Amino acid sequence: MTYKYSTFFKWITVLTDFFFLNLSLIICFYIEHPGGSLWEGAYENYRLNFLLINLFWFYCSSMVRLYDHIMSRDAWPTVNATVTALVMYLVAPFAMTLVLPNFSLSTQFVIHSFILLTVFLLVSKTAFLSVRRSRRQLWAEFKTVVIVGGGAAGKELYAYFSANPHLGYRVAGFFDDEIDGANAPDLLKLGRIEDCYTYAKENGVSEIFCALSGHELEKVKALMQEADKHMIRFRLVPDLKAFFDKNVMLEIYGQMPVLAARNEPLENKANEIIKRTFDLVFSVLVITFLLSWLVPLIGLIIKWDSKGPVFFKQLRSGKENKAFYCYKFRSMTVNSDSDSKQAVKGDARITRVGAFLRKTSLDELPQFFNVLKGEMSVVGPRPHMLKHTQDYSLLINNFMVRHFLTPGITGWAQITGFRGETKETEAMAGRVEADLWYLENWSLLLDLKIIFLTVWQAVRGNDKAF
Repeated sequence: MTYKYSTFFKWITVLTDFFFLNLSLIICFYIEHPGGSLWEGAYENYRLNFLLINLFWFYCSSMVRLYDHIMSRDAWPTVNATVTALVMYLVAPFAMTLVLPNFSLSTQFVIHSFILLTVFLLVSKTAFLSVRRSRRQLWAEFKTVVIVGGGAAGKELYAYFSANPHLGYRVAGFFDDEIDGANAPDLLKLGRIEDCYTYAKENGVSEIFCALSGHELEKVKALMQEADKHMIRFRLVPDLKAFFDKNVMLEIYGQMPVLAARNEPLENKANEIIKRTFDLVFSVLVITFLLSWLVPLIGLIIKWDSKGPVFFKQLRSGKENKAFYCYKFRSMTVNSDSDSKQAVKGDARITRVGAFLRKTSLDELPQFFNVLKGEMSVVGPRPHMLKHTQDYSLLINNFMVRHFLTPGITGWAQITGFRGETKETEAMAGRVEADLWYLENWSLLLDLKIIFLTVWQAVRGNDKAF
């Protein structure tokens, strides 16, 4: 997709979203004030408030980069950015009432406009992505391109273009001095590298993607010079497999490109604020409506069943590997091995009430107080005992990376089969891999999915909960 088309549809999308935003506000206004008019002097505050909301939507959409690369960004990141911006939009009016005394929209108005805007945007984004994905793109200006280099990077680029036709690229084939039809039957070899520009001029090729390896630097420089002579755009595809075996993030500092080993959505301040806001709201609701009566009840039962305190607290590894006291309902008899020995199936230390609490995950509920204090999140990697952190950090690569995140009451690892005792290093390695996947793929929707599946597993029962 050419730059002019991408820019054109970016601004069409911006104008469409702002149209739906203001349509939602106007509809809610006339529902709340039938027969009224926005231009009457009595409703001057509404006009000011609507302007503030438009400015805040501009800020929210900019923070999540909602309108960046709209023609090439995958569907899921587009939907995720839209939902994140909507959540910020919902929180904004309530925050603005604390800062701006003249901001006086009712809670009912805010919620109704949020619901309308959510419906409008999700329908419009889904329709746009569906049309973009299909081949019925009347606006598309497809380019014929070739790839120089039939190695891993060239093959991966070809597969990506084939799987994403909305990008507007048709790959005519490859040029390489090494590959041939015998050892690469899936690649359409058009010739040697030196034949590239002759073919490009004769067949209307508009761009050349160079995926040669780093040791062929002289060939790359020569290709760049020839591209300029023939007015053909040249794109360099660096092969990073020697350094990274997965997707990397490119950041620009001045004129210097810097590669990051992984994508971390929660490094974005907007995402961090959204996650923390969700944690606060969720934990306050749980503490107010559940723990306020459940803690005394479970406390009495624990005291009746065995001697010892109601709560058990233990030092665990937190974010940035900072230790904190993690709270639980006591589920074992008081013992001296609790800081070094994991619970196992049939563990004699577990009390009768404790067995039920652990089976239903009720023993974890006091950790919502940790969430309220900011030591934990509702969703994140489970915090380990200090001894386990020390031991496994020496045995498992990337083990400490999971501490970039705030630990959680539940997590992706727990709902994908890595809950409970880790008898072997391989089991812990699987848990770490799941935690790193969560680190790189966080979204608010993913958190909601994990919470739902956690509750479902608690109701259904989990063989690894003991």
